[in-house]
Amino acid sequence: MVGSAMSKYHAVVLGLVLVGSTVPLSAQTPEAAVPRNVVQLSASGAVEVQQDLLTITLSTTKEGADPAMVQTQLKQALDMAMQQAKLFAEPRALEVKTGAFSLQPRYSRDGKIAAWVGFAELVLEGRDFARMGSAAGRIQGLTIANTSFSLSREAQAKVENQAQEMAIDRFKSKASDIAKGFGFAGFTLREVNISHADADYSMRPRMLSAPMKAMASDAPLPMEAGKSWVQIQVSGSVQLR
Repeated sequence: MVGSAMSKYHAVVLGLVLVGSTVPLSAQTPEAAVPRNVVQLSASGAVEVQQDLLTITLSTTKEGADPAMVQTQLKQALDMAMQQAKLFAEPRALEVKTGAFSLQPRYSRDGKIAAWVGFAELVLEGRDFARMGSAAGRIQGLTIANTSFSLSREAQAKVENQAQEMAIDRFKSKASDIAKGFGFAGFTLREVNISHADADYSMRPRMLSAPMKAMASDAPLPMEAGKSWVQIQVSGSVQLR
């Protein structure tokens, strides 16, 4: 009886060893399962579009020994400029908002506060360039610090769809050409990534007038928008078949 029990014990142990020894073999990836004939590729689509959004930043700087007085002067100049700008305001055409507002000490060589310098901005943004140019030329107390053109969200979204369709068509065409070049009938898509590339400006925004200081205070501000390239990139891999 003891011998029979020992035989059964050895059989169980041997069975466990054999089962355990087969696990690493079954876990190995068969050579046939390794992906073959997979190609990585990318394509892009770009659409040129007229910039339709203008941003004009006006600013003023005040300086004095009393910080409270400097702040009051900045506030008065900003309030007056806002009242003038709002006479031209209209949704989407011209919208008015405040920009940066700061008050900082200016130190002398001995490390003491010599004066207080304040800075304030007023920002005009819209799509009616003529209206904005007229408003910017008539606002008193602030000078034009910067102008920039860009695309509105609506225009951006519209051309992005066009560029995306173009990029996808080019990706599929390139994949088909590669498959045929290697003697395959076609391809299947494995993975794909769609991204927005940085915009490339084909024409920089520029002023069409003389320098700001030479303009009359109530003269309109003529300017011309440039164009932007909206680019979408499609990248991924395909399985040739």
